[in-house]
Amino acid sequence: MTKSGNVADWSPTSWRMKPIVQVPVYADQALLRAVEDDLRTWPPLAIADEARRLRKSLAKVAERRAFLLQGGDCAESFAEHSANQIRDFFRIFLSMSVVMTHSAGLPVVKVGRIAGQFAKPRSSDMDRRDGVELPSYRGDIINGLDFTEDARIPDPARMRMVYRQSAATLNLLRGLANGGYARLERVQKWMVEFLTDSPVAERFAEVAERISEALDFMAACGLTGESVPQLQGVDFYTSHEALLLPYEEALTREDSVQGGWYDTSAHMLWIGDRTRQLDHAHVEYMRGIENPIGLKCGPTLDIDGLLRLIETLDPKNEAGRLTLIARFGSDKIARHLPEMLRAVAREGRNVVWSCDPMHGNTVSSSTGHKTRPFDRVLSELKSFFEIHRAEGTWAGGVHLEMTGKNVTECTGGAVAIQETDLAQAYETACDPRLNAAQSLELAFLVAEELKKDRAARPSAFAAAAE
Repeated sequence: MTKSGNVADWSPTSWRMKPIVQVPVYADQALLRAVEDDLRTWPPLAIADEARRLRKSLAKVAERRAFLLQGGDCAESFAEHSANQIRDFFRIFLSMSVVMTHSAGLPVVKVGRIAGQFAKPRSSDMDRRDGVELPSYRGDIINGLDFTEDARIPDPARMRMVYRQSAATLNLLRGLANGGYARLERVQKWMVEFLTDSPVAERFAEVAERISEALDFMAACGLTGESVPQLQGVDFYTSHEALLLPYEEALTREDSVQGGWYDTSAHMLWIGDRTRQLDHAHVEYMRGIENPIGLKCGPTLDIDGLLRLIETLDPKNEAGRLTLIARFGSDKIARHLPEMLRAVAREGRNVVWSCDPMHGNTVSSSTGHKTRPFDRVLSELKSFFEIHRAEGTWAGGVHLEMTGKNVTECTGGAVAIQETDLAQAYETACDPRLNAAQSLELAFLVAEELKKDRAARPSAFAAAAE
């Protein structure tokens, strides 16, 4: 097999020799091969140098010198794809990151669940409604949301559509990040219009005003966007769950400059809680790519299994390579996370610990909608910080399903969404997302928690100097 930068017994196709779950069986194998052959010749979406820069930034997170903000759609769709939607998501993301940076004095690594998050694992292969049984919806990259026989047939041609939409999305994101929109002097213009009269917008306006005053002072000292590149734009990266391996393999490229194999569908990929079997295809594929990768850690993952996965996915113990994404639920995190932290610390592992406070807190409402109570989301997040503080480890990031839209999918928050309000704007294709106001409210909570840990980490000046 071709030698990878990580391991010698790996190739982009070696996963095909392993058991696999959560991947459809395509009826038209000839079409599947044709789509894969097409994608292998198409340009990469993410560049190896960009993935390497992200690894360096995540290494700073592992060293307590930065914080990871990762978030975006539960599942992107073909139907919801517009410039305004991407822009509003980016604006909220920028607003959240600047709140954290300003309040905590810490750089924020910005990674979106976007430009590739089209596949979703399902708890059941079949979807049953009113006595009718059809294959489950697995994301637009695989089949359609409509509950019809034709829509639910897995169609490999959808991978071409995902590539094109991801390319268009990434093109706009790069423009927003580096074309002047994200200049810090424009911070007061980042708030989306429908939040203007909300309490969270008032808090953000106060932060924006203080930042503007600081920028005026810096300009008086001769430090402007023209002389300080960090004020001109931001580094923004993409990520998604590496679930549909035929798509990921087809976009895997060997770097001609430094060597090693990169999944060019995104800068960062992660393994979900349902596909982390040590001897299965998803772990096999992910162990060989050089991208920074994530691993979801739920309550069913035992300590021995976690340590074996870490050794397989990060054999060189390189800071920035592996992010462990804790997703327990507000009622389970105190029972499981401390033991994991101690075991990983005993092994001397240089990982990033991030909190996914969404997936373990999904409930069914009285109206029949899946929802996530905002107070449970906040409770798990606060517990995450408190447990790390008690163990002397670093709560390095947060991983959210969120949107820049004014949806009504998660109950609670300052906007006080009730169960009876869910139907007003329940637009998700899969799982409920935090809306723009709830996302920004959560950012203020994270900032307060990070402020408590200032004494335990290097100063921002020291981090910048390095």
